[in-house]
Amino acid sequence: MRSLFWRIFATFWLAIALVAALAILLGRALNQDAWILSRHPAIRDLAENWTLLYEREGPIVAQRALEIHRRTQHIDVQVLGENGLPVVRGTFPPRAAVYEARERNARRLPWRRITADYTSPETGETYLFIYRIPLPELQAWHRGSLLWPLSALGIALIVLTGFSLLLTLSITRPLDRLRKAVHDLGQTSYQQDSLARLSKRGDELGVLARDFNRMGARLQGLIGSQRQLLRDVSHELRSPLARLRVALALAERATPTEREVIWPRLARECDRLEALISEILELARLDADPGPPRPVPLADLLASLTEHAQFYRPDQLLEVNAEPGLSLDGWPEMIERAIDNLLRNALRFNPVGQPVVIEAQRSGERIHLSVRDYGPGARDEDLPRLGEPFYRAAGQSEPGHGLGLAIARRAAERHGGELHLANHPDGGFVATLLLPAA
Repeated sequence: MRSLFWRIFATFWLAIALVAALAILLGRALNQDAWILSRHPAIRDLAENWTLLYEREGPIVAQRALEIHRRTQHIDVQVLGENGLPVVRGTFPPRAAVYEARERNARRLPWRRITADYTSPETGETYLFIYRIPLPELQAWHRGSLLWPLSALGIALIVLTGFSLLLTLSITRPLDRLRKAVHDLGQTSYQQDSLARLSKRGDELGVLARDFNRMGARLQGLIGSQRQLLRDVSHELRSPLARLRVALALAERATPTEREVIWPRLARECDRLEALISEILELARLDADPGPPRPVPLADLLASLTEHAQFYRPDQLLEVNAEPGLSLDGWPEMIERAIDNLLRNALRFNPVGQPVVIEAQRSGERIHLSVRDYGPGARDEDLPRLGEPFYRAAGQSEPGHGLGLAIARRAAERHGGELHLANHPDGGFVATLLLPAA
């Protein structure tokens, strides 16, 4: 960050300093006469004071004042009235006036000729003052007058340096905090309160900090869920593997008759292990990029799923109430897997003789797709955790690995929706997918 700090600081400082310096130099170059008239001590207040003296004391006293001014300040002054004629004789020699009239190039003159109008506040008369300052005198004054612009420039540079420093720090300090947050996130030790102050800012950096906080929380959650998933997977895989080891050990010592009993048991354990691995892979596949979304007609999808469920569970009744023409944009395989898991979960707990009710209807910008059974439902303390990978409610005797609801929830979230799990007021359990409509 040090390199970026000095780069930004030097850029702002040089840009502002150059603009200020060029503004001063350009102002002096373009308005040099005005600069001399306003700053030279010998002519700065001369027009006002002389006009007052002339109108109150008369031309003789005014002429004498010009002559005294000529001897003390070495500057010739000539005053013309509104008719273009001299008001007084002035101090400019006639011979010098003739020379000035002949010399067409003003740069070759040994003096600087400056003119300025002044209107008397008492009489309203306008006078034209012509100042002729010898070049040596003007150059000497320039050398002495450089102190003020240089000091002003120095003060301006100090002030601009302070502003540049504050501006640079206001940019680099938040970036440094973001850098530390990125480092902590890479070390999986990110804390959201590390950007608490920065996220309260109302500028773009505050927006960036808030977005980074959300991203960090999401990544931390994903990392935590992945770690928990690995622990749960290792735990779930250890049980069937242990049973397989025991069965294999027994098969090695068993008689041919005993092996005929053990082999089906081994086959069942292999099938359970394969089913568990398939569900784990399906859960992990939901985090991968599924490609561009496609239209998903729910009526056809529900018809296919109910037909498949009726084939494998002919003893169960299915009741489908779906609003015609429902469709959403998403990934058909993912939606099919989510609904199939909800349907399998309902069929597992639904008593024979009661129907499993599937309803799909549109409400505003969302599609409500619910699957209800008439089983025992779930305890209130288990409802918040249902949908977590490998979580099974206490006392549950039905076979399963606790991944069906987790897959359904993850699929709903990938579509920008959510999964609601609750006990039905009239008995049973209902799982509802809330998905954005097409």
